[in-house]
Amino acid sequence: MGRKYFGTDGIRGRTNASAMTAEMAMKVGMAAGAHFVRGDHLHRVVIGKDTRLSGYMIENALVAGFTSVGMDVVQVGPMPTPAVAMLTRSMRADLGVMISASHNPYQDNGIKLFGPDGFKLTDADELAIEALIDGAATLAEPAKIGRARRVEDARGRYIHFAKSCFPEDLRLDGMKVVIDCAHGAAYNVAPLALWELGADIVPIGVAPNGTNINDKCGSTAPSALQETVVASGAQIGIALDGDADRLIIVDEHGHVVDGDQIMALIGSSWARNGTLKGGGVVATVMSNLGLERFLMGEGLTLERTKVGDRYVLERMREGGFNVGGEQSGHMILADYGTTGDGLVAALQVLAELVRQNKPASDVLHLFEPVPQLLKNVRFAGGKPLEAESVKQVIAAAEAELNGSGRLVIRPSGTEPVIRVMAEGDDAGQVERVVDTICDAVKAAAA
Repeated sequence: MGRKYFGTDGIRGRTNASAMTAEMAMKVGMAAGAHFVRGDHLHRVVIGKDTRLSGYMIENALVAGFTSVGMDVVQVGPMPTPAVAMLTRSMRADLGVMISASHNPYQDNGIKLFGPDGFKLTDADELAIEALIDGAATLAEPAKIGRARRVEDARGRYIHFAKSCFPEDLRLDGMKVVIDCAHGAAYNVAPLALWELGADIVPIGVAPNGTNINDKCGSTAPSALQETVVASGAQIGIALDGDADRLIIVDEHGHVVDGDQIMALIGSSWARNGTLKGGGVVATVMSNLGLERFLMGEGLTLERTKVGDRYVLERMREGGFNVGGEQSGHMILADYGTTGDGLVAALQVLAELVRQNKPASDVLHLFEPVPQLLKNVRFAGGKPLEAESVKQVIAAAEAELNGSGRLVIRPSGTEPVIRVMAEGDDAGQVERVVDTICDAVKAAAA
């Protein structure tokens, strides 16, 4: 059964259009609230948000929806996505909601839902809520309408939690760290947590105004961080995205370190410490072949999934893994949380810097990425990947790359685009293979 509203990471879209209106948010609150009524106890939902202007509108609409079906609402204000997941469990809530469109510009917004266990909802739960959105809501009796209250110390609770994920015997004294919070949800908690651990903090992207989230800053635009790290003489730079569930690192020279290198560091260091579970790391098909080879050299495996952190998490839970993530910087550390957490992952990196007492450029460059090329082919209609001519070209490309590289071809889940990615030891070969497949797809779609 196809999804009508939910994508791979909740409901997302342009504010005041399609699925992201106040009316829709209220319906989502009613539907999700009705779905998670699980007995006669006083039901509770935790709602957090990032710093988008539209967050006020969406939050109030959700509050109206949830209270109308008899759920009490706890509002925690601007908070990272992983903090909402953590607080949902901590407060014994029946449901958690994060209002954010993650790394998207401020014009977009989204609604992410967490179950009482702090994990993102299952497909079955999302489909059940979709059915209720389009149906008639069962409203509470007047005496059973929910209440709403704000919890003012939620930030402190998350800071305490994040610090508890850092080794007790270590401190960050004397380490200069630039932290870019993307003018987003972590603008307050991330710098404070690092400062409390002793770091010399240079904060940027910590002045949200409702419209500057992810604007030329954060994990998707690290140039400001790179410049600040070099100019300030910092040992390391940390960039979070709008809802702080992903992380990108910049070393002391201003070079960007992606999620693959971070997974290599955390996976290998945890293996040495005897804390790695599952015998390897879980990542998506987009992670570099260099990561796979590095892990094999360490006696570890790389389990690959479809693109999307929910698929990474599913495989982690199935296989008992505790380290997973994406090249884009989503880091899921199952020992500490139920979803990606950029700050907690950053603390693992900082701990390793302290332990090794080496520059970030040494600690975080564990393998040389093989040449990787991704191209998108837009098409008007049909299914070009099912054309015999395209299948033959792909088969020939796979045979050519066998042993020296790999090929990933997938249709976009949100637009009529075929994504063609190849990587291998020979950059010229990679480019030729990608171009050949793109040409075949274009010809089939013509």
